[in-house]
Amino acid sequence: MAEHSPTLSPTLSRTERSTLRRKRERGSYDRALAEAVLDEALVCHVGFELDGWPHVLPMAHARVGDDLYLHGARANRMLRRLAQGAHVCVTATLVDGIVLARAAAHHSLNYRCVVLYGSAVPVTDDDETDRASAALLEHMAPGRAGDARRPDARDRQRTAFVRLAIDEGSVKVRTGPPVDDGEDLALPVWAGVVPLSITAGAPYPDPVLDPAIPTPPYAAAYPTRGAARG
Repeated sequence: MAEHSPTLSPTLSRTERSTLRRKRERGSYDRALAEAVLDEALVCHVGFELDGWPHVLPMAHARVGDDLYLHGARANRMLRRLAQGAHVCVTATLVDGIVLARAAAHHSLNYRCVVLYGSAVPVTDDDETDRASAALLEHMAPGRAGDARRPDARDRQRTAFVRLAIDEGSVKVRTGPPVDDGEDLALPVWAGVVPLSITAGAPYPDPVLDPAIPTPPYAAAYPTRGAARG
């Protein structure tokens, strides 16, 4: 069975590349906060270098303890590059609100964002692959892993997973109302926050699904992601 990274400290490690510089008052190195953002976000963006060019691609992900898993087709160039030990930067961002200020220059977003740095390793153990696959399904829709067919040898041959230790990185969070200059506060312009969240619509079945199969609760009542925040 593949070894996992040991339990890490309550804070993310810091180096020159991951030390916050701008708006440091919004920043944190708190591991629990970073994990909460990763757990809520459905998509992360993966930055890496290939053939002398930077690339940033959106990916589904799943966290298992101190590790982040990414997956895709085994022929995926990004996964092949990461499996070779390339440096990687993974970001996940949750937008909690649109901040409308009186002055154009002070408009902003309320957000939670985690940035991780490191190098991924390929997952070669079948049991770990199965656990990562189940974690990915549970991240998408809690309860789904118990219903879907488990990966078989053909699936494992076509799909690749890599594992990134959640070690080095930082978190930034903005909350609250707009911050206008004092001389603009009297302007007759509305200012405030428009909260945002992801709300699921009514699920619709695959056109070739047996109509006798009921809609599972995790699809019929998919939870809202991102409670309204100030």
